[in-house]
Amino acid sequence: MRAYVLGVWMLSVASAGYADSTTVGPGVAPTDTPVAGHAAPFVSTASTDRIPDRRKLRLRSDTVLIIDQARGDVIYAKNSRKPKSIASITKLMTAMVILDANLPPDEPIAITSEDKDRLRWSRSYLPIGSELSRMELLQVALMSSENRAAAALARTFPGGTPAFIKAMNDKAASLGMLDTTLVDATGLHSDNQSTAEDLSVMLRSAWQYPEIRRMTTTPSLVLNTRPRTGIKTFRNTNLLVRKRRREWDIGLSKTGYILEAGRCLVMQAEIAGRPLFIVLLDAWGKYTSIGDANRIRKWLLSATSSSREVG
Repeated sequence: MRAYVLGVWMLSVASAGYADSTTVGPGVAPTDTPVAGHAAPFVSTASTDRIPDRRKLRLRSDTVLIIDQARGDVIYAKNSRKPKSIASITKLMTAMVILDANLPPDEPIAITSEDKDRLRWSRSYLPIGSELSRMELLQVALMSSENRAAAALARTFPGGTPAFIKAMNDKAASLGMLDTTLVDATGLHSDNQSTAEDLSVMLRSAWQYPEIRRMTTTPSLVLNTRPRTGIKTFRNTNLLVRKRRREWDIGLSKTGYILEAGRCLVMQAEIAGRPLFIVLLDAWGKYTSIGDANRIRKWLLSATSSSREVG
């Protein structure tokens, strides 16, 4: 059903063609041209009746894409076809592959030395010998970006990690993500690369999974990482979710960071009654992507307040 819904949506907009959203809106010149042979994931002729002047939006992320979820309009784009390392944004694909496989959700999985990060030596709240169910591992991989959890999910996939990586790339190809390459399940490897356009397609696909929506928007969770360490609290890596910011209505979220990728954030959020997909890649301050998200919200709300003043 998920594949059918996404497929119908992609087919319905493909005939419209694609151009970067910078081709519309006041005072903005075109920067991108259609890529031959690529699926056209979004209609670009966004109505300007609810979009403020794009020149007034100053974002620090190197790559940005904002999509109207309901209409498929591109509201704003910057470097949306530029390949980027995507860090732990990868884990959204990891989650879809796990859920598609229909493996036993309550099967206990132990963290082993094979799951240890020997590329970047990132820290983990899951010591060797910890044990969680498959769905608990998926929860902390998505919510807390636990790399050992993602590695363990790939390792215990039928056929092991190589089969899992193949399934990830097959899934990306089936969605039309032609500029995406995935080499590991965690996002620790800088060769995990994609574009904002491809990630917007992945976001729309991930939105079809209620489990992903729930897991990525849980502020925190207490789990028993039996038998090694007992009770542990895992927290969401998205500050907007973790702090329960009332001004935000976030339906799906994932952060990512490695040096090569910068700070990354993808979200589904509703702003002024308008559901959006937001992709922010390659920001360099620790909180820059969060700042960009807040700037986007303020920018879009300005259109609502302006229309009220005119009315």
